[in-house]
Amino acid sequence: MTKKYFGTDGIRGKVGTGLMSPEKVLKLGWAVGRVLASRENGQVKRVVIGKDTRISGYMFESALEAGLSAAGVDIELLGPMPTPGIAYLTRTLRASAGIVISASHNPYYDNGLKFFSPQGEKLDDEIEHAIEAMFEAEMDIVDSAALGRAHRVVDAHGRYIEACKASIPMNVRFNGLKVVLDCSNGATYDIAPKVFSELGAQVISIGHKPDGLNINLDCGSTHPEQLIERVKAEEADLGIAFDGDGDRVLMVDNKGEVVDGDELLYIIARSRLNDGEDIGGVVGTLMSNLGMEIAIKELGLGFERSDVGDRYVLETLNAKGWKLGGESSGHIICLDRTTTGDGIVSALQVLAYLAKEKMTLREVTSGMSKFPQLMINVPLQGRSDPMQSSSVQQAVEQAEKRLAGRGRVLLRPSGTEPLIRVMVEGEDEALVSELANTIAAHVAQAAVAA
Repeated sequence: MTKKYFGTDGIRGKVGTGLMSPEKVLKLGWAVGRVLASRENGQVKRVVIGKDTRISGYMFESALEAGLSAAGVDIELLGPMPTPGIAYLTRTLRASAGIVISASHNPYYDNGLKFFSPQGEKLDDEIEHAIEAMFEAEMDIVDSAALGRAHRVVDAHGRYIEACKASIPMNVRFNGLKVVLDCSNGATYDIAPKVFSELGAQVISIGHKPDGLNINLDCGSTHPEQLIERVKAEEADLGIAFDGDGDRVLMVDNKGEVVDGDELLYIIARSRLNDGEDIGGVVGTLMSNLGMEIAIKELGLGFERSDVGDRYVLETLNAKGWKLGGESSGHIICLDRTTTGDGIVSALQVLAYLAKEKMTLREVTSGMSKFPQLMINVPLQGRSDPMQSSSVQQAVEQAEKRLAGRGRVLLRPSGTEPLIRVMVEGEDEALVSELANTIAAHVAQAAVAA
């Protein structure tokens, strides 16, 4: 059954449009509260609410608080917190649910809502369908004596900082390590520098002065240029970049070269094997680099691809009973350490391995060679699917023959824009470029013809 409002990661949109208006968010809060009330069997109902640093977070926090209170649900306010920190506190505070007010790596004028179960995991489809149905019902308000009350959790940051530090062994220290942190003027701005400095690293922070409007603005994991320059200028050992809500991470080595999510996933898998830990295998996505798949298999681990999106990575991990998965964007899930993608925790796993092995970031990626990969976005002109075109299919077949098993071709529609994404990867960069542009031309021609 198709969902009407929820996407693959909650609800997101431009502030003041669609569901991202105060009155709609208020009713969403009420709908969540009503659904929870029907499932709690008379127990105290509490929802934790956290947010990133964009200015509209204040408005939506108040709207959610009012809606939940109207449904008779108590509220625990966390303030600005990374998304994984909110998931963690949802679980440890024994809350009925967690709500994150964030649009992740989007600009400040967007916002969204993410939801967590009492176990700190994304809500399942059944509950999302129930919330959508309740949202469309007429809103009522509980008796005044039963209205929910709001409280602020004063030690939220400290609790999450300790949880992050506990994700690596007690004897690990980062003394002597010089690290530049780019907090994207987002939810990690206060927490991440404390975590790494308390573990002994010399921390230089950038993107740590949010003003409500500068979240993700030319900084963070989607714009690592400032981080690259600062790492080189400071002669730092490495740089770490988070996105606006702190569930993604990318790194930069001491030469200013970006180390993406595929490479970080490989490093963590390698570290787990060295420690004798059984993670079963690794889950990537359809966009994960073929070089990572080969390198993971050479470690003796299984490898599986899911659809794009951390929700699907998590579903595949649970189905396989494995512990480690992620995306090239830096959304990495370490189920042996936490319940959801966590940029700080993922970075700590990598740094702990570097400290233990006394190796540089670039050295620990030496077992993995990324294949050249090119993606071209082709605009759609109408409702027809150009991927069904015989000329497109023939172009794909010819490309796969020329790659001869040492590359991949992937065509997929964008989930957020009217585009077909054409991706080709292989060992020969010139061949990859030629094949990708040829297929993209056929797709564009078929889109016009349709």
